[in-house]
Amino acid sequence: MFKKIGDYFQLTKPRIMLLVVITGATALLIERSLISEPFRFFLVLLALYLTGGSANALNQYFERGIDAKMTRTSSRRPLPQNKISPFGALVFSLGIGAIGVLIFGFVFNWYTAFLSLGTILFYSLFYTLLLKPNTPQNIVIGGIAGSMAPVGAWVAATGEMSVTPWILFAIIFFWTPPHFWALALFYKDDYYKSQLPMMPIVKGDTKTLRQIIVYSAVLVASTLSLYFDGAGWIYLAIAAILGLYFLKHAVVALKTRSEKQYKKLFAYSIIYLFLIFATFVLDNILQYNFNIY
Repeated sequence: MFKKIGDYFQLTKPRIMLLVVITGATALLIERSLISEPFRFFLVLLALYLTGGSANALNQYFERGIDAKMTRTSSRRPLPQNKISPFGALVFSLGIGAIGVLIFGFVFNWYTAFLSLGTILFYSLFYTLLLKPNTPQNIVIGGIAGSMAPVGAWVAATGEMSVTPWILFAIIFFWTPPHFWALALFYKDDYYKSQLPMMPIVKGDTKTLRQIIVYSAVLVASTLSLYFDGAGWIYLAIAAILGLYFLKHAVVALKTRSEKQYKKLFAYSIIYLFLIFATFVLDNILQYNFNIY
C-alpha cells in the first residue's frame, strides 16, 4: 500500500514541487500577514503543492509514451514502469488539482483559485500538448507556469497583486531556461529519441549555450532588482556574488562544451535559486526585527 502511495506521489514530481513550495513560502514570509496564522500558512503551501502536483501529474499522464522512450524518465517515472494505470494517474491528477483549487477558493479567495486553475490548464494542456512538441522555445514560455507560486501565494494572503511577487516570478522565469537547457544538453540523446524539439536539438549546443548566458545575465539582473523593492545591502552583496558565480558556470560551459560542466551548471542552478530566496527572507527578517539598515 505504501509503495503504491509513493508511486502516486512521484507523479507530482516532488523535487520540482519542493522548489515551488519554497518560492511560495518566501512570498508568504515577505508579505507577513499569515505568519501569525500557521494553519492558514500551511494551507496555502498545501494548495500550491496540490495544484502544482496536479499539473505535473497530468504532464506525466500525457507524456507517458515519450517518457517510455527516454532513459532519464523510463526508469524513474511510475507510468512507463506500469506501476500505476493511466486511468488511475488521470483520476489522481484531476482529484488533487480540484482539492487544491477548492482550498484556495473557499479558504482564501477565488482570485487565487482561478489563477491556480489557469496554471494547471496552461502547463498540462498548452505547454505539454502544444508548446513542447512544436517549438524549441517551449521551456521559455512554459516557464510561466512554474514561476507562478510566489504570485499565487501572495494573492491568497492578500487578495491583490503587488510588485514583489512579480519580481520573484521574474527570477524563477529567467532561471528556468538556463536550468533546464543545462539538463537538456546533458541528456541530448534522450531528446533525439523522443523527437521533442528541445533547444540543443534544434539550434545546436553553441546557440543553446549562448542563450543560457543571455538568460543567466537577465536572471542576475532580476535578482539584483529586489534591492530597489526594499531588499538591503546584505542581500544585494550576496545576490551579486551568487550571480557572478552562476555566470561563470555558464561561460565555462560554453568554453568547455563538456557534459561534466553541464551537470555542474545544472546542479549549481538549483543551489543558486534556494540561496537567493533564502537570502531574501533572511535580509527581510533582519530589517524587520533588528532594523539594521
